Amino acid sequence: MNKLIFIIITLHLFNVIVLAQYEDDGERGKYFSKIKYTQTPLPEFEKSKHLLPSPILKTNPEYVDLYWRAWELAFQHYKKPPIGSPFVSNFIDEAFSQSIFQWDTIFMIMFARYADHIFPAIQSLDNFYCRQHENGYICREIIESDGSDYIFLDRKHTINPPLFSWAEVESYRITGDASRFKSVLPVLEKYAEWLELHRKKTNTVHGLYWQTGLGSGMDNTPRDGSGWVDMSSQVVMQYRDIAFICKELGLKDKEELFLAKAKLVSENINKYMWNEEDGLYYDVDDSGNQLKCKSVAAFWPMLAGVSNTNQNERLLDNLKDPHSFWRTVPFPSLAADHKEFKAAGQYWLGAVWAPTNVMIIKGLDKVGEDENYENPNFYKNPEVFNEFAKLASAKYLDAIYSVLKQTGTIWENYSSEVYARGIPSAPDFVGWSGCGPIQLLIENVLGFRPDGANNTLNFHLTRIDEHGINNLHFGDVTTSILCKERKSIKEKTIIEVKSDKSYKLVVKSYNGKRIFEIKNGVQNIKME
Repeated sequence: MNKLIFIIITLHLFNVIVLAQYEDDGERGKYFSKIKYTQTPLPEFEKSKHLLPSPILKTNPEYVDLYWRAWELAFQHYKKPPIGSPFVSNFIDEAFSQSIFQWDTIFMIMFARYADHIFPAIQSLDNFYCRQHENGYICREIIESDGSDYIFLDRKHTINPPLFSWAEVESYRITGDASRFKSVLPVLEKYAEWLELHRKKTNTVHGLYWQTGLGSGMDNTPRDGSGWVDMSSQVVMQYRDIAFICKELGLKDKEELFLAKAKLVSENINKYMWNEEDGLYYDVDDSGNQLKCKSVAAFWPMLAGVSNTNQNERLLDNLKDPHSFWRTVPFPSLAADHKEFKAAGQYWLGAVWAPTNVMIIKGLDKVGEDENYENPNFYKNPEVFNEFAKLASAKYLDAIYSVLKQTGTIWENYSSEVYARGIPSAPDFVGWSGCGPIQLLIENVLGFRPDGANNTLNFHLTRIDEHGINNLHFGDVTTSILCKERKSIKEKTIIEVKSDKSYKLVVKSYNGKRIFEIKNGVQNIKME
């Protein structure tokens, strides 16, 4: 009897501790200064179209058509909080429910930041921050009408990839507006503190972070373990981005603290999760044993800056492998040679998704932009990574456009095997599926990488057709650029530039890097 009582008491205490992680008795939004909604009108697509960046692609007009269709759908999903809602900002909606989703919203911001001067999509995160629990917890899904947490199955599934800080920093890179940093830092610090307490299982050899399928955003992914490679890499990104915010705020001690945290997690990821034979990262169990599931999660360390030169090259080899990830439509969420892969997609058993494609392509960009990248025994030029990112982006857009022509809309996910929507998938999904037609078109197909924070526009000049962009807005600059047609990448070309303010234009091409000081007005640049 005494033993039974002991077991009952132990189970009760365990339940109390578990539930306390998500305690909702305290003050919501305590760490965020914005507490009241101010009525702000929503923009309309037709009235705003002339203010949006306007791509020029002489040989790929279909990409331009797809681009404008994506923006048209996006404007339909700009929303105000419902009457009576505790939300404090207008927001961009994921397109299929009456809740806001953390995972979706963060990736919608990745393309919507190109219209920040029309609709500041980064403020969508305010509605998560104002509903943060006093202990730091933020639920991945929040009901729009009353601001309550939406719980599906169990609370353990309610933590999404911790990428709030990434979205804040990436938005800043376009806008150059650091005014949010002071107000969001307390929120991000408290959220990180909660994750340290409740998403790192005790008594493991690896000290890394766990997730669930639903929590990871990859709902039915066939994965397990107490150390998840995506979650652990996302924690590294979180710490590095918080460190960046601290640096911008002049908080040197905090900056160094968060960088040290990121370094420690990175070292453990490489120690326990990297598989040299396969050239991939894998999840691990409590004892550090690798759980070999070839999924797109393996590529998060590239974006997080965890992987080194050799590892990046091995990851690239896997991405290029036609038997696993380099399919008709790149990149399937589960490798095609995995036993549970489904050609139709079946959600995260093989479908192609915008967030993971953005993750991979931006990871490739990160390596390609590293001017210190050297390995004379393999790739002599980091541009190999940029070129592959461009090729993958175009291949992805070809599929989205083809399915748009078939069905009249943009879908939640796509088949990796044929030009078809994934089964199942939702229509009119802009939503995060706007990332390909807008973000990847601007940044990878056209090659424009704005840096509003440093008043700089980086231009990867790799196309030979007439191409460019009008009304590209970054920082307080609005510029238009047109590159004239040429017969090969080795030939000279003329770049016509129009701008309302001065900025630095950095052109990276076959002949190397050149820097130009752009002035207010119109000028022609001769590229030798």
